[in-house]
Amino acid sequence: MKRTLGEDMSLPMRLLTYAILIVGAVVMLLPFVWMLSTACKPPQELNLIPVRLIPQNPVCFENVSALYDRSEDFNNYLRNSALVTLGRTLGQLITCSLAAYGFARFKFPGREIIFALSLGLLMVPFQAIMIPEYLLVRQIGWLNTFQALIVPGIFSAFAMFLLRQAFLQIPLELEESALLDGANPLQVLWYVVLPLSAAAVAAFGVITVQAAWNDFLFPLVVAPTNADTRVATIGIALLQGQRDTPWNLLMMASFIATMPMLLLFVVLQRYFIEGVSMSGLAGR
Repeated sequence: MKRTLGEDMSLPMRLLTYAILIVGAVVMLLPFVWMLSTACKPPQELNLIPVRLIPQNPVCFENVSALYDRSEDFNNYLRNSALVTLGRTLGQLITCSLAAYGFARFKFPGREIIFALSLGLLMVPFQAIMIPEYLLVRQIGWLNTFQALIVPGIFSAFAMFLLRQAFLQIPLELEESALLDGANPLQVLWYVVLPLSAAAVAAFGVITVQAAWNDFLFPLVVAPTNADTRVATIGIALLQGQRDTPWNLLMMASFIATMPMLLLFVVLQRYFIEGVSMSGLAGR
């Protein structure tokens, strides 16, 4: 019978482990609890000392109404974020899966060098390429458009690496059998490789969706003036005033914008953890 790691630990070590995990969980959850607490506070309780974690007079629904009174287009901002997130995720799924499958299965001159250069993109901070990307977007005439928000983000070196590592763990015999049955490489990728890499694809989806949904700097640079393409992160930032900031409304907007990501992670948590752990096992 298999023994788990916890069964091999002594009682004091197990208690210490649980205590560390509980403290870590509290530290991780505290910002979310504070956000929800502030989102339900009336303006009179925002600056009270001592600070109250639980509002004395909760006004959650009133703050939601006040938020939409102050930012009437907030639902449009959420819709725009969803469109940008969907476009980037589908784009990365296509480009990164094709590139990952090519690096995993095809041998061609310079493969290792090209793959290393692609991974080198992970070491380049976005701020270093932001201005060249802005100039390119402006020259194409895409400023303040959805193309500017989506197209530059349809490739990710990290997503390509994640999928490549997952593809390397699939037995080559399965792909060879599909090829013998008359399938072409694209059909093998779509019908064999991707379904067998569901955990890695789920992990890829969570990471890509989270990054696209929370993106703030690039939308601020390439679409700063058009309200029709404004995303939720910028809409939340606009709630800040020069002399007064309604922190309860800002936290309520943050809570509403955070809920889709929390639900996505809860639904795909098992696949996310499995996909990330599997992607680190393969070698070449």
